Amino acid sequence: MIRDTEALSSEEKDCLQESVNSKDILGIIETHNGKLGGLMAILGDIQTEYGYLPEQALRMAADETGCSLVDLYGVATFYHSFRLEPQGKHRVCICLGTACHVRGAATIVEEFERQLGIKVGQTTSDGEFTLETVNCLGACAIGPIVTVDGHYFSKVDITKVKSILEKVPDLKKVPAGLLQNEEAKAAVSG
Repeated sequence: MIRDTEALSSEEKDCLQESVNSKDILGIIETHNGKLGGLMAILGDIQTEYGYLPEQALRMAADETGCSLVDLYGVATFYHSFRLEPQGKHRVCICLGTACHVRGAATIVEEFERQLGIKVGQTTSDGEFTLETVNCLGACAIGPIVTVDGHYFSKVDITKVKSILEKVPDLKKVPAGLLQNEEAKAAVSG
């Protein structure tokens, strides 16, 4: 969460400053400041640049836009798409919507947690995986659904978790959004 930088040593402050490029942040702010929806665009562009919203970037945005840090933090925590912590290289997302839930999504979550050694909302210590859940992925007929980096896996059960994780290195070769098994393709096509 947001820390009070006045309590930090000068070495810790330097470390925070090095994590973001001031010119990049100021350029983003200059592009959007004062425009309708500017704050959302500023936060969105910062996250695109860094993969999350670094604390120092939020502090700079607050200073430059005249918004309070509390207001920026409020926006960043209200919208699920904003991240305040670095995310893993690969994002594993498990649907907990009603259709997936009644088909055992909770046990799938537990199996991913066990195999990755993390809880939902956490990132593995090596920075490879972030584990998340969502309320619905919109593919109820072929649930339970798991996505990894935007790739959909359908009719997942706990026996498929290991194989899904083993496929991760090859996922970049397949265009995101394609269904990754024959059952899913058949269910969607007819």
